[in-house]
Amino acid sequence: MNVRRRHISAVALTAVAALGFGTLTACSSDSAAAGDTGSFDVVASFYPMAFLAERIGGEHVHVTSLTQPGQEPHDLEISARQTAQLEEADAALYLKGLQPSVDEAIGQSPIATKIDAAELTTLEEHGTEVGHDEEHGDEHGTEAGHDEEHGDEHAHEDEHGHDHEGGDPHIWLDPVRYAEVAEGVGKAFQKADPDHAADYRKNTAALVKDLKALDEKFRTGLANRTTDVFVTTHAAFGYLAERYGLTEEAISGLDPDTEPSGARVKELQKIAKEDGVTTVFYETLVSDKTAKTLAGDTGLRTDVLDPVEGITDRSRGEDYFQVMEANLTALRTALGAR
Repeated sequence: MNVRRRHISAVALTAVAALGFGTLTACSSDSAAAGDTGSFDVVASFYPMAFLAERIGGEHVHVTSLTQPGQEPHDLEISARQTAQLEEADAALYLKGLQPSVDEAIGQSPIATKIDAAELTTLEEHGTEVGHDEEHGDEHGTEAGHDEEHGDEHAHEDEHGHDHEGGDPHIWLDPVRYAEVAEGVGKAFQKADPDHAADYRKNTAALVKDLKALDEKFRTGLANRTTDVFVTTHAAFGYLAERYGLTEEAISGLDPDTEPSGARVKELQKIAKEDGVTTVFYETLVSDKTAKTLAGDTGLRTDVLDPVEGITDRSRGEDYFQVMEANLTALRTALGAR
């Protein structure tokens, strides 16, 4: 669809793949990451954005993900080749605040359609590793005990420089917010590629329907439980906790690489005992060492709660919906849901 493109040789395609341009399945079997595809070419920042683009775009889009399967998206650094190829795309779909190098590259590119998922829903502050009060936070059950001295500092920028000034970026883990983003992406596709607007509208409606069904599964599946508290390695699940009246207690903050303090570990040991916590959750794309250490010290078990930042051979499912349903099963077990 992009008239500026030139034919790219097979050798060039191999070089592109080696430099980390993970291409998804839609309309990509014979095409380069930013080649002459004859489709509406969308560059997505990482899996949750690529999944939306594929489901909404269907046969009309060629989707390329900047983050390869198995790569931790927080750590992505855009290569010069990826920056150049961004300029050849018709649209970029990303989530500002999660991947600073992506934000910078897209901000500086001349790409015509830039879709920031963070602008399509509301973002809130989650994800500190500070104190825990007896009430476990507000009525929604988000992470509790944000103290005034450290809360904003951790929520805005962690020790590794990841800027979360706009709020917690993990919106896709709340099916309701993810549906809001899907609707916005659908409208953006319709505007940018009006020849296929009817199909984009239909595909968006189908995706939103599926996300509403997923939301209902979580509501009913978690309705009868013995505890509201779950422990995770990093604070990715604040929106999910808020949506279903749970309390996430994270070992680290929004950045999965942040090391917890000794005081935080002791606090979590106390929380686990007081609140009937049975499980320390870890995720597929980062080390489980900290989770297993905490679990061993407290006599708890460990299990996977996947933030669905990428699909790999270790994922409990082949796409967003399958992994989220696996997450629901794990949470039901951990929370004693009946």
